[in-house]
Amino acid sequence: MEKLSCFKAYDIRGRLGTELNEHIAFCIGRAFAQYLQPKQVALGADVRATSERLKLALAFGLITEGVSVIDLGMTGTEEVYFAAQYLDIQGAIEVTASHNPIDYNGMKLVRENARPISGDTGLVEIKQRTSAFLEQPFAQDAFEQFCQQCAAVAPEQSIAIAKAEYARQSILQPYIAKMLSFIDLAKLAPLKLVVNAGNGAAGHVVDAIEQQFIKQNIPITFIKLQHHADASFPNGIPNPLLIENRTVTAEAVLRHKADMGIAWDGDFDRCFLFDHQGRFIEGYYIVGLLASAFLQQQPGAKIIHDPRLYWNTQAIVTKHGGQSILCKTGHAFIKERMRTEDAIYGGEMSAHHYFKDFAYCDSGMIPWLLVAELMSTSAKSLSNQVANMISEYPSSGELNFTLNNPEYKMNVIKKKYSYMAKLIDYTDGITMEFDSWRFNIRLSNTESVLRLNVESKQNYVLMKQMTAEIISILTAAE
Repeated sequence: MEKLSCFKAYDIRGRLGTELNEHIAFCIGRAFAQYLQPKQVALGADVRATSERLKLALAFGLITEGVSVIDLGMTGTEEVYFAAQYLDIQGAIEVTASHNPIDYNGMKLVRENARPISGDTGLVEIKQRTSAFLEQPFAQDAFEQFCQQCAAVAPEQSIAIAKAEYARQSILQPYIAKMLSFIDLAKLAPLKLVVNAGNGAAGHVVDAIEQQFIKQNIPITFIKLQHHADASFPNGIPNPLLIENRTVTAEAVLRHKADMGIAWDGDFDRCFLFDHQGRFIEGYYIVGLLASAFLQQQPGAKIIHDPRLYWNTQAIVTKHGGQSILCKTGHAFIKERMRTEDAIYGGEMSAHHYFKDFAYCDSGMIPWLLVAELMSTSAKSLSNQVANMISEYPSSGELNFTLNNPEYKMNVIKKKYSYMAKLIDYTDGITMEFDSWRFNIRLSNTESVLRLNVESKQNYVLMKQMTAEIISILTAAE
């Protein structure tokens, strides 16, 4: 506990009880208040069973330091990002463990205008202050009384506590309006969409969008799976990156003859798409699709991408006269670089998509809306939209390995391939390029795993061959 291992490279995540608890959350609230000196901070929480109490512990810490709190209720991470900008406040925190195991929780922190707080921009200082506060005992009785006071506050009402204020406020409707502003609703053709919230926080947003579609006679039909928020996650942790979690969405697309399937992770800052054949479309190719769409609207604009997979993205950006810019993996790093470069769009192959007109933040709702509009205006299926990309630049998808000595394995791979590489880059892990293939291997910032991505140029067999070769090195006995 003393080491505060829940503080990661760009957010907070830890095992409940040992790495993250209400006392730690209270101290984080106090540290956040002292570091930023805000007047008001918005707080949201995902569906997890511990999220509400951790959120209230944060609020208790903030109010202890004289900072007023706006409680947004159950939200996805991007609703908190939106609140930070829309409410013109000085900071916001989402309590979420995203796709981590059920015995974990965490937090994502932003300052004014939804600017991210990462290890390079304040998280280290907040950790230091949190550590100092942890030396003081936690006033459990006072916290329980505070929780009772907060529970008595009606929606859209507030109460004074100490020298601050606690308010309950919904920003759902203006948030939905912002989401829909990214597309021209009049251009949407009749579409049938399978939507899988994974029993996470996405369902209430889908319902609100559906109501707007009905109100404006938009011909979109939703087929809802695992729709209702459920802290027990009866269908498993919502993480569509796991192959075993994709089957239910894929089968529903085929069964209902839908035009597209959409699945989200727990805090829905990532969305994953399936074509009309139920085939999972790697986030990498959606980055290319969206980059193309934005560059057709604004030729010459800048596009940010991560180092894991990028040949397809670079080719599309070059084709449309844009500028592709490599950035270290991770939402805080991408957002910071987008602001520096004033990029119109940023994309990670892990299905994080970032938008200049959304305070440079990532959203799991904007991408599928844009793709639905592209399908409508082009009269092309999602499968047809990405077919050339997949054949031109076949990729392995992200492969994860839990190893005893990952640094040693990375060095073995470095020694084996470096002499023949045309390019070696250390922006994030090790990237090596060769004539017809390339790979990136890196340690995760959020989990104890080594991540591998391989791609080739128009050679699926070569990609599979080199992927298998690297896997054999990683899994060989030391």
